[in-house]
Amino acid sequence: MKPIEFADGEVQIDASIVAEGLGIALPRLKEGMRAGTITSLSERGVDADQGRHRLTFFSEHRRFRVVVDASGAIVQRSAVDFGDSSLPQSARKPG
Repeated sequence: MKPIEFADGEVQIDASIVAEGLGIALPRLKEGMRAGTITSLSERGVDADQGRHRLTFFSEHRRFRVVVDASGAIVQRSAVDFGDSSLPQSARKPG
């Protein structure tokens, strides 16, 4: 699998990219996703952002976001780490 692929209208991202972005080990990412403590949000670009997708992942203390183009290339990545504080609700909103 390429790092990011589009299949059947869905975006698939290599879990190691997400684990690195959230600053956790891959087994912990998988465990958190199964338990529902790590969640995600996928947004599709419109107008000037047509063909882009923004993928956001949330853990208890961190938000990781990637923006990819239509070919699956990452054009932007960012992370916000709240240290020992819980991720505020405002950090879980789209956009």
